[in-house]
Amino acid sequence: MGGGISAIQARSHLLPQKSQPLLSPRIAEGYWLKQSSMSPYAGSMYHGSPLLLSLLGPLTVKRSKLQHDHVLPSGDIAALVYLWNPFTIVACVGLSTSPIENFVITLALYGACKRLVPLAAFGWVIATHLSLYPMILIIPMILLLGYGPDTPRKLLLLRRYGNVEDNSSSDSCQQQEKVINQSELPRVFSWRPVGLFLLWAIMWSAYVLFLCGVSAKQYGDLWEMFERLYGFILTVQDLSPNIGVLWYFFAEVFDFFRNFFLIVFQMNILFMIVPLAIRLKHRPCFLAFIYITISSMLKSYPSVGDSALYFGLLGWFVNELSEMRFSSCLFSVYVGISLLSPVMHNLWIWRGTGNANFYFATAITYACLQIVLVIESVSAMLNHDRKLRKLSNTKIHADKS
Repeated sequence: MGGGISAIQARSHLLPQKSQPLLSPRIAEGYWLKQSSMSPYAGSMYHGSPLLLSLLGPLTVKRSKLQHDHVLPSGDIAALVYLWNPFTIVACVGLSTSPIENFVITLALYGACKRLVPLAAFGWVIATHLSLYPMILIIPMILLLGYGPDTPRKLLLLRRYGNVEDNSSSDSCQQQEKVINQSELPRVFSWRPVGLFLLWAIMWSAYVLFLCGVSAKQYGDLWEMFERLYGFILTVQDLSPNIGVLWYFFAEVFDFFRNFFLIVFQMNILFMIVPLAIRLKHRPCFLAFIYITISSMLKSYPSVGDSALYFGLLGWFVNELSEMRFSSCLFSVYVGISLLSPVMHNLWIWRGTGNANFYFATAITYACLQIVLVIESVSAMLNHDRKLRKLSNTKIHADKS
């Protein structure tokens, strides 16, 4: 009798788990049976709704794949971060043109990574035509076409190990272990795709200018387009409040010093291009992310769509930047600024109970956050590369001994 009671009590501990149809293993089994053209209730595990199975079943498959591969698909993470980013949603709801600019920039980077030279040149030309600032992306794109994504690091590990476990941010990071043939990777900078890129860029630019000339022939000429489009960007004529800092500064500065500070602010982006390119030439994709972040911080008329783009690219390097400091603090302040900025704008513009200083304080904080993001991400990437070199040197000494 006593043994029977103990057995019943033991089985009673299992009953709550067996009666819960929401457990992940039960949904996984039911979804597997459904994918096998069988009834999900054919087994003894799943007892939930078929609608719940349709919603949560694909998630269990993805989770199992990640557990077997042990590698986070950084491309999927970047896409999810961009698509579900509140900044992206706000830009689309506000009928902004920034998603179009983000699309052509992404198209240019994709073409450069895949060495699709006409596509890369087309994306770069259209992005530069629309907003001018993507012109600085020509440097990481040339590095991508000449070296390839993370090619110097692959060659370094190939020379050290022979077989390389590729955990880079490119599409090949989904493979756990890949034997890299030394003849397939360029040992030196390849100028041929770069020359083709410049040739295609000239051809696409001429074609775009021809179309613009035909379109503007009815009411003006190309010079008016340059003046109204690029001159408007460079001279900061519109001082409407935005999430940047230039509108407030040029609203307060004396007209006598305006041209001087225009040159200083617009050249400030160019001052950072060469040092970053020298230090991060082995990481052209990451260099493009840094350039986009800096330009979105210092451009004349920034928008939340610019932030959505570099946040999506940040997810591309989720593995390399996993040890970045202050990430939780940055995320919290970003959320706070995103909620506080529209409140300050509403109090100042619509209700008249605030002033410009309240809203400008949020813009200053937002700019400081982007500065910290650039510094910490670059530091984390360099530390990641430093650890790779240290591990490779340790392997060399171990092989020699």
